[in-house]
Formats: sequence, structure tokens, C-alpha cells
Amino acid sequence: MKGKRIRQIVILFAVTVVLMLAGLMLGSVRLSFGEILSALTGNEGAAAIIVKTLRLPRVLGAALSGAALAAAGLLLQTVTDNDLASPNLIGVNSGAGIFVMLVLCFLPAVTTVLPLAAFLGALISAFLVIGISSASTMHKSRSSLVLSGAAVSALWNAGIAFLSQCFPDVLTSYMWFSTGGFNGVYLSDLGLPAVLILFGLAAAFLLTSRLGILVLGDDAASSLGVNVRRLRIASVILASLLSAASVTFAGLLGFVGLMTPHIARKLVGHNMKALFLTSILLGASLVVLSDLLGRTLFAPSEVSAGVILALIGAPFFVFLLIAGRKRHA
Repeated sequence: MKGKRIRQIVILFAVTVVLMLAGLMLGSVRLSFGEILSALTGNEGAAAIIVKTLRLPRVLGAALSGAALAAAGLLLQTVTDNDLASPNLIGVNSGAGIFVMLVLCFLPAVTTVLPLAAFLGALISAFLVIGISSASTMHKSRSSLVLSGAAVSALWNAGIAFLSQCFPDVLTSYMWFSTGGFNGVYLSDLGLPAVLILFGLAAAFLLTSRLGILVLGDDAASSLGVNVRRLRIASVILASLLSAASVTFAGLLGFVGLMTPHIARKLVGHNMKALFLTSILLGASLVVLSDLLGRTLFAPSEVSAGVILALIGAPFFVFLLIAGRKRHA
């Protein structure tokens, strides 16, 4: 990576750290940096309870889910050659969601299987969408994947709504789950998902060199020794794993995987390693900031991070659609 890209990544890392620190300091009770440091180093007291029980899980959860969804979006956009591909737009999030709902409805005492259920749902949904898109008569269209994803997402969302009506006791969980957010997230909820996300990020980073070759086209990548089919399958599995791990504690956060790769390309170009690192830092910063805004701008009320992200992401999606139409006019 060139020196300029490295400097940009370092700056983004610093921004992410500052936002996470702000997430620990700001809220209904404002804490100083010294109080945060004291709480994190083991001292007891009211500040320590606020930091360790309420704010630290939210900040860590937001950073982890943002990085995971950004990486998933970049993987999907790269292997599908579709800049509208993202976990929520091609049905991966809702696929994970309905499997989580099935566990909440039928196996409420076995919540330890939530990550596995979410992963299976995300994986099944991803391959179902890709299969429908490939079988479509308009499979060469860049919009076919998004249209297939919309259809599959509608099916899964209908299933989630049906289950919530049949099992009204999980309706509250469904409302939180459908918008996405970090209210009520505890450190104990992040253990296994954090391990899965860190593993997924590391594995995805190892694929960046081959993904950079894939951008040249399937024929060129094959001639350079890349097994295109295997790379696509591995990337979809990793994207599903990352999305599923995020869904288990953050709910159905939207638009992170759509926006961050586009912004990252504007900042660092198409060098895949720099693009990957920039995307995950942008994703972490965006979700941490959204959670912080949701619980400070409207205090004492709170707006979930998922709502803030939708307010940002929906206009961004419309912009991409209009820009794409102009490019192909």
C-alpha cells in the first residue's frame, strides 16, 4: 500500500477510537476521560457500573457489527460485480433473522444456538438469492441480484411477521430485532459473535489479494491461477458468517454494507487490502456514531442505531440508483 493510503487508514483508525471514546463518555450522565480510565482499570463506583454494564457493551457491539457488515458488503459487491449488493439488500440479514426468530419461538431456552441458526439462515438466503439470480432470464443484468434479494427478503420478512403474531411473547424482541440497535446488549452477548467476527475479518483479509485479481474479470483471474468458483463460494460463506454474527446481538442493521465500500473506494481507490481496511474502519465508525447520535440527540428518549442508519442509508441508496442509471444511459 502507498504511503497516502496508509496515512488515511491511520487517520480513520484514530477517528474510530475517538468515536468509541465519545460513546463511553457521552450520554444521560457525562463522564470524564479520567472516570472512563478509572472504570476500565478496575475501580468500582457509579461510573464503573455505567461504563462496564451499559456503555462499553454498546460501543464494542457497534464497532464489531459495523466492521462485520462493511466487510460483508465489500465481499458481496466484489464477487457479484454489483455495487448494489449488501447483506440487507440481497436477503442475507433477513435470512439470518428468520432463523433467529425460529429459535426464539420454538427453542427459547437454547439461545446458545442463535449464532449457528443465524449463520445457517444467512448462508441459505445468500445461495438462494444467487441461484435465483443466475436462473433468471435477466441474469446478466446488474439489477437481477437486487431484485432476487428483494423477493427473498420479502418472503423472510413475511415469515418473521407471521411468527411474531403466532408467538406474541416474542413481539417485543421482534420489534427491537427488526430495527437493529444496541440497547440491552451486554458483554456476555458479545463473546461468541466477537470470535466469529474477528475470525471472519481475518479470513476475509487473507482473500484480498485474490479478490483484487477477480476485479479484472473471471477469465483474467482464471488465467492467473485463481479458482473463481471456489473464491466466490468462500466469499459468500464469509459474508454470511459476518452478517449472521452481527445479527445475533445487533438485529437487522441496514445500509452499512452498502455505503461503506463506496465511500472507501472514493478515499483509497481499488487496492483491495486498503479498501478492506478502510471499509471496516468506516463501518465501525458509522455504527458507533449512529448509536451515539440515537441516544444523545433525543435524550431522554432514545432512537435506535438502525433508525439513524436508515435515515442516512435510504437517500444514499437512491443516489446510487440514480447515478447508476446516468452511467448506463
